[in-house]
Parts: sequence; C-alpha cells; structure tokens
Amino acid sequence: MAETKQIRVLVVGCGHMGASHARAYQRIDGFEIAGLVSRTPGSREALSASLGGLPAFGDYRSALEETLPDVVSVNTYPDTHYEYVKMALEAGSHVFVEKPLATTVAEAEELVKLAAKNNKKLVVGYILRVHPAWTRFVEIARTLGKPLVMRMNLNQQSSGAQWHTHKQLMRSMSPIVDCGVHYVDIMCMMTGSRPVSVSAIGARLTDEVDPEMYNYGQLQIRFEDGSVGWYEAGWGPMMSETAFFIKDVIGPKGCVSISDAPPAASDDVEGHTKTGQLRLHHSETDAGGKFTRRDEFISTRDEPDHDGLCYLEQEFFLDAILHDRDLSAHLRDAVNSLKIVLAADRSVLTGKTIDL
Repeated sequence: MAETKQIRVLVVGCGHMGASHARAYQRIDGFEIAGLVSRTPGSREALSASLGGLPAFGDYRSALEETLPDVVSVNTYPDTHYEYVKMALEAGSHVFVEKPLATTVAEAEELVKLAAKNNKKLVVGYILRVHPAWTRFVEIARTLGKPLVMRMNLNQQSSGAQWHTHKQLMRSMSPIVDCGVHYVDIMCMMTGSRPVSVSAIGARLTDEVDPEMYNYGQLQIRFEDGSVGWYEAGWGPMMSETAFFIKDVIGPKGCVSISDAPPAASDDVEGHTKTGQLRLHHSETDAGGKFTRRDEFISTRDEPDHDGLCYLEQEFFLDAILHDRDLSAHLRDAVNSLKIVLAADRSVLTGKTIDL
C-alpha cells in the first residue's frame, strides 16, 4: 500500500499561537513541518529546538521560495496577514491564518476571492468554533427563545511582555477589533439573525499608545430579530480584574452562563479558552411565583487545553484539504464578523451608530 503524501507546512510566526499550531502539525499524521519563520532569531531557534531541530528562516519570502510548501500557517501580527496570505495563495499554497483575516473588509474579501480563484483552502483561526464547551454554550443559547441578550467581555490587566504584545497589536487595531471578532461571531451563531447596527465607546487610558488608538472599548450590536449584545475589552496595566470574564446569555426562557475556570490572571492567554462549567437557569415559575426547576450545572472539566484546541483547528483544516470541503460559509462568517467590529471601531472614532 502506497504511503500517503505528507502535507508540508510552513509555519510563519513563532510566538504563542504559532508555537501551539506548530506542535499540532507535528502531532497530526498528514502534516509535516517544512520550516519555521520568525523575524526574531530567539523565538524561531527555540521553537525549532523544541520540535527536534526544524529548518528556521528569518525572511518569509525566502522561506516560501525555498520550501515550496503545500500549506502556509500565518500566526503573525494582524497588519501582516493580508500580505502574507496573498503571497501564500499566489504561490499555490493552502492557508491557515490566525484571526482576523485582514485589517480591512476590502482586503479580506480580496483574499477570499483569490483563494476561490486558485482553488485553495483558506481557514481563519476562530478557535471558539472548535471548543466543545463553547459549542454547547451556543446550542443552549439557541433554546432560550428570542430575543437574546448577550453579554461578553475579556479585559486583560497586562504587564511586561504581554503589555508589549498588546501595544504591538494596537499599532494596527484596537482591543474590541482584535478579540471582538471571536465573540461577535459567537453572537451571530447564537441568534442566526442579521446584525443591523453597531455602536461603541472607547477610551485611551495611556500615553503609551498612538493618539488615534484606544486601549479600552465596548461595542453594542442590534440584530434584526430584536436580540442585542455587548462586548467589552481593555488592555494594559491599569485594567481591573474584578470582572474580566463575563460570558452570559439571557432569553425569555432563562439564561446560560460560562463560569470561568479557577481564578487566573486576566492576561493568562492559556486561561482565555478555559471554562469551569455551564450554568443553565430556567425562568418558569409556578402559581406562587417560585421557580419550578433548579439551575443545572453542566461540567466542562474534560475540555481541551489551548494546544488541544489548536489541534482541533488543524484537524478541521486537514479535513478541508483532503476532502475538498466547501468553506464558503466559514469565510463569509469571518468577513462578516470583521465587518461588524470594524464598524464598531468607526463608531468609537465618530461617536455615531453605524448601520450595517
């Protein structure tokens, strides 16, 4: 029996996400890492050594030309995504890219068209879509009736290296754009309805970011079915940790919430995907006005860790390549969530509600 051809992957970016995805490629039968790319010698050399000594490059274009990969995995800062994904698609590679797909809607739509034109798979890293607890969270939310009230945040009291990373991210996008795409995507999945408008507020709480940038923001979305949702995100050493993990959905029939895992620092990236349990509350009352059912607590104890979730994402990607899966809905949702958070960004800067 002929040996199945390994799909050769060039991993671009050797930070937290790039390292997690590289470990997934190494574990999955079907992928083979052709090389690692990072402009920082220390990060690419350390990751290479941890994975048994892989080819490492400091320049993306050179690595692409030398390795001729079947797949490029882009795990760099968002302001490079458009250029790097375009180069990969034009070179004939399938692409996995961390969210967001690009920094403008026009660029994102161009990349989607280019992938279709070249008959290549393009997957965006929406990690919550493969998360078992979040999948169950969405399923339960859909049973609560309409309209839904969706409340979510992810504030991070960052310092040191994490604050440095956040400041680098804010050179191209605000906190509500960078992480907001995940939670806006979840809201759209829960409602199954068309978002009609978005408004947002923001504040620049430090002179360490550009005068046109803000490191705290909150957006509010209205949906066609009457559902509403808000998302809040702030980064920096001044942020409060009193309420940094709120994931709560309310409907006519009750509410469901994600309880966070045992308390951790708000800038612990590993902790951002951990959940403690789901709590489902039923709103039915008897003739005396007392609740007829106790709250249900749904364990999520066996959920994957961050590396495990990246593994599930890459299994999805491999399946799409091997079985020529139609990813048009996946990409439509990725562009749509980007469109919403960028509209929220405009709302902060203009002080106006943006119709979608």
